[in-house]
Amino acid sequence: MAAVNALDEQPDFVVFTGDLTQTTDDRKLRRDRMAEFRDIVSQLKVKTVRFMPGEHDASLDRGEAYQEFFGDLHYTFDHNGVHFITLDNVSDPTAAVGEKQLQWLQADLKQLNKDAQIVVLTHRPLFDLAPDWDWATRDGAAVIDTLLQHPNVTVLYGHIHQEHHHMTGHIAHHAAKSLMWALPEPGSVPKKAQIPWNPAEPYKGLGFRNVEAQVPQARYEIEEFPISRG
Repeated sequence: MAAVNALDEQPDFVVFTGDLTQTTDDRKLRRDRMAEFRDIVSQLKVKTVRFMPGEHDASLDRGEAYQEFFGDLHYTFDHNGVHFITLDNVSDPTAAVGEKQLQWLQADLKQLNKDAQIVVLTHRPLFDLAPDWDWATRDGAAVIDTLLQHPNVTVLYGHIHQEHHHMTGHIAHHAAKSLMWALPEPGSVPKKAQIPWNPAEPYKGLGFRNVEAQVPQARYEIEEFPISRG
């Protein structure tokens, strides 16, 4: 999750970067969980809340239930001089963006000025962070090649539940900690698994991120916050 500020103001919108719910094969339970999450986040005291699906929300039914509660799987919006592009790399169970969505992205970018300030929101990383852990996008290289045509692009993604920073050319990719379900660093253990819960450190590895946007300079100051009691 990222809370986004613009021009040193208080956070005016919050972005959830996917996995709003836990996976279930039960169609009714899936919708019950989404309704519960929607009701919880409705209490946030910010002007705007934006969502995108994670594979736990959308991979089993190609996003059918997600769309009933939260709308389009991929979309764009503009906020305080920044063009946001939300990509879906989860509703396809092969972990791909797909040709149709890639064409949609290319068409959207053609409408922008070359020096437009662009922030891409996605769930899985677009680069190969740890493909054997499902921490990659099958056609992410094609997406990055498309984005590299613009000089001012930043990517915020979820999925890995931890702070991570990576560059592909001039594009910076940033992931934040999760509000729950802490995961280990890629390759640090033989098999990906949730970090065991420790009652002595119940919030270890959990957190969220604040992004301070300096739009004219195309600079985004990122600060990580841990979850703490009280």
